[in-house]
Amino acid sequence: MANGGTYRGRLRSAAAVGLAAVATALAGQSPAAAAPTEFDLPQSPVGVDISHPQCDATLPDARAFAIVGVNGGVATEANPCLAEQLEWAWASNGSVPEQPVAQLYLNTANPGQVRGLVSTWPSTGETPYGECDGENSTACSWRYGWERARDSVTEVFQPAAREAEVDSLASSYRWWLDVETMNTWQAGSDEARERNRATLEGMAGYLDFRGAEVGLYSTNQQWQEIVGTVPGDSPLAGLPSWLAGSVTVAQAVEACELPPLVPRSRVTLTQYVPDDLDRNHSCR
Repeated sequence: MANGGTYRGRLRSAAAVGLAAVATALAGQSPAAAAPTEFDLPQSPVGVDISHPQCDATLPDARAFAIVGVNGGVATEANPCLAEQLEWAWASNGSVPEQPVAQLYLNTANPGQVRGLVSTWPSTGETPYGECDGENSTACSWRYGWERARDSVTEVFQPAAREAEVDSLASSYRWWLDVETMNTWQAGSDEARERNRATLEGMAGYLDFRGAEVGLYSTNQQWQEIVGTVPGDSPLAGLPSWLAGSVTVAQAVEACELPPLVPRSRVTLTQYVPDDLDRNHSCR
């Protein structure tokens, strides 16, 4: 895991261009029209999601919407080309009305079982689960999630000095929590999965505090392994689901009918990866 100082420094250097792109979008400028391509399939208007692996890639000119990863593969590192990718995202053609043209996703993790190996595990802080005392507890897991989301949001928008400006900019995005087994999670018991759930609740809690819309990305298999069954009174219940795992657009359309990740949710996006670029179908 990278330390928090490195993370903040890298995101701060990217923030200025990202803010300019956001300001343009908030000013109400219409996105440029794009020539019809394979991305304009009438049966499945297509979005694209990208992050640090696409820093040097040629990105498609035509896409209905775009989702950009804030982090550099793990929750404590930054996407080094976030600013230019955000600018690209805001130029999406907006042909799917129910999907914001530019969205973001955050990497998630809970390293509480190896907290001695990381510098970002919290030692204090109030939470809905009580006071964090630095141990591998539900409270500290929640606090860890809150702090990871806080760092991502405040550092992306760091040049906006006033709290109200940060709130306005953060709430202009839909933020997805990316839950995958490749990141560091607690394992081995129902209690471990409850702590993982608390981390995601902390992240969602911070984003909600900023006025942002929040969703959950995973596959049902990975979600069950990491989080398990989410109770109906969890703050995660009711958040929209973005399901990964499809290869073709036909599979992605069918995946809209799969169970959502949490109670009272619905599947609003499905991802498919036919080649080296992630594409996304909006479930209507």
